[in-house]
Amino acid sequence: MSALSALPFLKPVHLRSPRSSPGGQRRHTLPASEFRCLSPEDAISVFEIEREAFISVSGDCPLHLDEIRHFLNLCPELSLGWFEEGRLVAFIIGSLWDQDRLSQAALTLHKPQGTVVHIHVLAVHRTFRQQGKGSILMWRYLQYLRCLPFARRALLMCEDFLVPFYQKCGFEALGPCEVTVGDLAFIEMQHPVRGHAFMRRNSGC
Repeated sequence: MSALSALPFLKPVHLRSPRSSPGGQRRHTLPASEFRCLSPEDAISVFEIEREAFISVSGDCPLHLDEIRHFLNLCPELSLGWFEEGRLVAFIIGSLWDQDRLSQAALTLHKPQGTVVHIHVLAVHRTFRQQGKGSILMWRYLQYLRCLPFARRALLMCEDFLVPFYQKCGFEALGPCEVTVGDLAFIEMQHPVRGHAFMRRNSGC
């Protein structure tokens, strides 16, 4: 059984019936809405959304193109993309970490034996913002993490103005983060990943 078939909340969500051709044969159409793990082939689309979302606000991106490719090659199973009719509209990229708190090394390293999922970035395409897609994607991602037996906590760092958003997603602030990027300082936030047995019994994980 593939990882996708074991995780029903990542299966494509078909919002439209397939269209028919004049001859009565069904014509292939892309699913209206689909959630799936990202692949290295998605890296450019990811970077284009991220660059537009972050450079105008902070002047830099959490992940540059080579770093996106790096994580999507090492741990694609810790990413999640939301596609509308085949077009990427929002995404999350994570990696594994093996310490209680984030350090500067967490920006570039993936620790395969770790139990902490470091969420590097969540971004939504500009034409799909203010629609609640970021919150929905984060909810699906956290549900997905609950089906990974090694995941115990999710950690992220964000600027002050994003703290209320992540609190609404169920994260709690741990205080100032050790990591700095240029002049930027961050708050570190965590979310426990619980309910492994419950999810296995009720969702096929």
